[in-house]
Amino acid sequence: MKTKSIILTVSFALATIFSFAQTKTTDAVQSEKIKVWGNCGMCKGHIEKAAKAAGASYALWNKDTKILNVKYAASKTSDKQIQQSIANAGYDTKDFTANETAYKKLDECCQYDRKSAATKKD
Repeated sequence: MKTKSIILTVSFALATIFSFAQTKTTDAVQSEKIKVWGNCGMCKGHIEKAAKAAGASYALWNKDTKILNVKYAASKTSDKQIQQSIANAGYDTKDFTANETAYKKLDECCQYDRKSAATKKD
């Protein structure tokens, strides 16, 4: 009887561990670095807010490097959804270009050199 009790306890513990491991992999946290055009501290706030609105759990944009570091649950959003949200807020990203209307709504200090203009210079 004591052996059966030990076997059942070990089996339950293993089943619990394997169930937790499977849940953890489906909610894997992704980490990305995304190029986002912008100029100033106000841009930083708008970009990070747009990323979080799209499901990012962490967003930090560097105005000097123009790189946004994001973390998000892959089961809830994607880097494409985050970039689309940022473009909808008026900022060009590496894969999305903000439409002209959204760009024009930005404060004057936030109206950066557009990525299409930057690539034409190169």
